[in-house]
Amino acid sequence: MDASTEKRGETDKNINNNSQSEYDSSEDRDRQSRELKAGLHPLKHKFVFWYTRRTPGVRTQTSYEDNIKQIMDFSTVEGFWVCYCHLARPSSLPSPTDLHLFKQGIRPLWEDSANCNGGKWIIRFKKPVSGPLVGDQLDYGDNICGIVLSIRFNEDILSVWNRNASDNPAVMALRDKIKRHLKLPHGYVMEYKPHDASLRDNSSYRNTWLRG
Repeated sequence: MDASTEKRGETDKNINNNSQSEYDSSEDRDRQSRELKAGLHPLKHKFVFWYTRRTPGVRTQTSYEDNIKQIMDFSTVEGFWVCYCHLARPSSLPSPTDLHLFKQGIRPLWEDSANCNGGKWIIRFKKPVSGPLVGDQLDYGDNICGIVLSIRFNEDILSVWNRNASDNPAVMALRDKIKRHLKLPHGYVMEYKPHDASLRDNSSYRNTWLRG
């Protein structure tokens, strides 16, 4: 493929992405208008809860994508609380379990087109701490794709996924926002890992970058 053909392909891809984004924005505006008329409090985006459960020590041929189950969605404040009230509390979930909360249209996969150029901030909690944090809400800007709560044997791991791992100012600004929102101790060290690094070593939480 010559350079001009590759450039045209990239331009077509950008046009298609922009068109899809404009279509999604129009759909969101229509949805918000309907929800306001119904007396509800609409969110900027619609969100989907996903669930992943693996049996410790058991290897299967089932792909990770096939293990992810969509369990519920919401697009209003009222809908969020309905979902939250029906979710099992983190302390009652077996290890290893993952709960994913992502914008509609974004799958909780490294390879998804919204995630493939991004990465995630990783926050590790001891078991007594993580439970009360699940109900907190982060400011979901366009740079944020979703959040994953990973239940593990001796810790719970909260990861916040963003779209662009190469935009260092935005990555660091997100770190500061997370620290303020979760009221993390002054000396707490957060970890960051791009999704392409996760794809290379097939690991979510090993070999992370330390960013303070």
